[in-house]
Amino acid sequence: MILVPGGRGQLGHDLAALSPDVRAVPSAELDVTRVAVDDLAGATAVINCAAYTAVDAAETDEGRAFEVNAVGPGLLAEACASLGIPLIHVSTDYVFAGDGTRPYEPSDPVGPKSAYGRTKLEGERRVLAAGGWVVRTSWVYGAHGSNFVKTMAALESSRPELSVVDDQVGSPTWSHDLAAGLLELVSVLPPARLLHATGGGETTWFGFAQAIFAELGADPARVRPCTTADFPRPAPRPAYSVLSGASWAAAGLRPLPHWRSALSEAFKAGVVAPRTGAAPLG
Repeated sequence: MILVPGGRGQLGHDLAALSPDVRAVPSAELDVTRVAVDDLAGATAVINCAAYTAVDAAETDEGRAFEVNAVGPGLLAEACASLGIPLIHVSTDYVFAGDGTRPYEPSDPVGPKSAYGRTKLEGERRVLAAGGWVVRTSWVYGAHGSNFVKTMAALESSRPELSVVDDQVGSPTWSHDLAAGLLELVSVLPPARLLHATGGGETTWFGFAQAIFAELGADPARVRPCTTADFPRPAPRPAYSVLSGASWAAAGLRPLPHWRSALSEAFKAGVVAPRTGAAPLG
């Protein structure tokens, strides 16, 4: 049985949908900050999806973010190590400073600029020290929970046009594809313990939003480019956070599909509920 703490999020839902061997557990049932060996009874592997992901809130709530993103994964890793079962821990592109000019490799220097990134980085360190695996990903969206795709779909139906930042570059990742990759990783367990897995290629949030509009059958020209400075947020966002997939491929794992083709497949799979009622604004 593959135990998935934080199993009610978009990634946990997709893991459970892809494998009958997955037991996706909500954080209310399994709190990683208080995990004990007995909580892992029957597990043959653990994929940790539990995380404090409120990036802006973490700036003023770093203590709680640290508990969930660093202390919890460390405790989970120690419990798994004591039982001799593998732990796969999901991390983020926010561990990097975001000032790179080429896709980041796992070996590249880290330098998080946000509380969220700092707490996730400490979680990585604790998991790796206990012998677990860490998979960094980015810009994840799926059918469950809140994400950029759902936000853009809601705004498309309520605004004649909208502005989206065009100076942050990354790789959108469909949670279904990431879930499939994580399940493959559990079956392979390569020697390399720090890996990157994202959708292939890269784009900006503006380009991503235009693609979402196209999938909705709306005019992409209704999305206008703007800068990060136009929409200041409490937590700094990485300007460049593309993660190289070379380590994933070198581990013998199948590359995740290109972000654009994955987005089309995600819409076919119902990542956004079909519309009923009024036609989109145009």
